[in-house]
Amino acid sequence: MKATRSQKIIIFSFIIIFYSIIMFSCDLQPNDIDQYYITGSNEDKEKLNELFTLLNQEEPGSESEFAVTREIAANYARLNDYDRLIRFLSSKTINNPAYPYNSYYFLMIAYANIQRDCDEVAALYFDLILRNYPDLIINDSGDSIHFICLNYLIVNNNNPERQVWYYRELISRFPDKIDLGTTYFLLGQACENVGDWNSALAAYINFLPYTGTIIAGFPDAERYAKQLVDFSRSQKDWTFENLPALRRAIEEALDAGNAALLARYQAKVNFFARSWQQVETDELGLFTLNLPQFMSGTHIRYASSLDASSTDTEAFLRTTGWSQVLNTWYLYFRKIYFPQDPEIHGRWEWAGIYYGEKI
Repeated sequence: MKATRSQKIIIFSFIIIFYSIIMFSCDLQPNDIDQYYITGSNEDKEKLNELFTLLNQEEPGSESEFAVTREIAANYARLNDYDRLIRFLSSKTINNPAYPYNSYYFLMIAYANIQRDCDEVAALYFDLILRNYPDLIINDSGDSIHFICLNYLIVNNNNPERQVWYYRELISRFPDKIDLGTTYFLLGQACENVGDWNSALAAYINFLPYTGTIIAGFPDAERYAKQLVDFSRSQKDWTFENLPALRRAIEEALDAGNAALLARYQAKVNFFARSWQQVETDELGLFTLNLPQFMSGTHIRYASSLDASSTDTEAFLRTTGWSQVLNTWYLYFRKIYFPQDPEIHGRWEWAGIYYGEKI
């Protein structure tokens, strides 16, 4: 199987990182101070010399060595010398692959790459930490390194499958540090993006108890999730194979004046009845209306063709004669989008009514 273009880019990036680390590993000898690392003002150089001297005296892998290493890296960060920071910490990790503090060193390398506008390389390091290195708590902030990595990768990752995994990791490992409602909904969206409809539905079911959750970019998130969940749980026995079949059944019920038959063709979930001026979230339930009363003693007429604004996925049929107050109704037909069930996906339903003349 041939690698995709994105896979080739990732592989190539890892090769660059690997060979760069190999090159960097040659710079420091255990008891020597490479003058490349002594930089900055005279005061900076003096401090770095002291730190490297101290570093060579510490027990490898010890907490005290880690403290000195952090201080050296922090000095480079203060100097905005990210090249030296990356080179220094890369040599530490490649020479000591089993060090318990490598996840922190890789975190600093990722941070340095962000400062150099190398976000894609930083993402590779964040993912590397999650896959291969144990979590650590940063003492000065109390934050989990894995938590930091997950939050970065969710925003900056371009791999949909990995994004699903990142959301699941956040939910399972850090439920007390996140907005669970928001995260469940975004997990549902991520699962939809990869075509995992069953997992998307499960995520939306978990999201719904968090009523009132406000999600940036998704003002109708709660309604969207509820409609999908309700539809998935319904019998779906009101759907038609295609639009002509649905239209023919509706028109025959209207010709016969059969309110009960017409009601049978209504979508049993997510059906709306509203004026053209009303927004989607301001809905009137048709089931609160007395449909037989509207059809009693009158003959409902319908247009000979669908409205000109109809498309391949939705259609409007103008009807008149309902009442003096609400004489004109546009019956709204919709093509069903439900990939979770191939037998239902692509069928048609009578999904709602618009009252009054079309604007």
